[in-house]
Amino acid sequence: MSKNSWSYTWKIFTILIMLYVIMGGLLFEVPELPVIEQTIRNIYFHVGMWFAMIFILFMGFIFSLLYLRRFRARYDIMANAAVKTGLVFGFLGIITGMIWAQYTWGAYWVNDPKLNGAAVGILVYLAYVVLRASVEDGEKRARLAAVYKIFAFVIMFIFIMILPRLAGASIHPGVDGNPALATGDLDSSMRKVFYPAILAWILFSWWIFTIVYRIDRFTEKLNQLNAERL
Repeated sequence: MSKNSWSYTWKIFTILIMLYVIMGGLLFEVPELPVIEQTIRNIYFHVGMWFAMIFILFMGFIFSLLYLRRFRARYDIMANAAVKTGLVFGFLGIITGMIWAQYTWGAYWVNDPKLNGAAVGILVYLAYVVLRASVEDGEKRARLAAVYKIFAFVIMFIFIMILPRLAGASIHPGVDGNPALATGDLDSSMRKVFYPAILAWILFSWWIFTIVYRIDRFTEKLNQLNAERL
């Protein structure tokens, strides 16, 4: 299979599985649970977006390591594109979570270690954007950004996955394990949509990343041409 054929194949697969998730999330039967009721359908979107964010930011972590090892500009561009994409899915995850919280907890935000940890994780990556914008020298910017991004991913992981579990006193699902992934915690009728949803959102995040990367690479080449003309 050629490179172009493979590119079209996985993108078509992503579209099909995403359509299945959207239709299943809106139309398939879900258990009638107290308090959350039909809002449980948001699990296919909210949780999937967070998985996509963590996946694409992890890829940014890998690209940063590759840059520090080989010092090739394309790895810096890829890492930056990964952060941009990850932040989009992070904000989408927070927005869908806030809407869900309003229905279940009566407030868009509560003082909860899981929620606060997610906010800190996003802020850490927003600081990365500020750091890149504050350094003019391209090579210096790339090295500082790569080092910062490595620590940023570790910090985000600690605040999202580790500290909330150590705190214990959280009303957010997933602190004492992974309820949505455990066999006894997710209704069997929902698993046929939930697991494809995780895959769909991850594939979709990678697709968005490739688009952002191509745009950034083109912009970088255009800036270089303009600099040479001057």
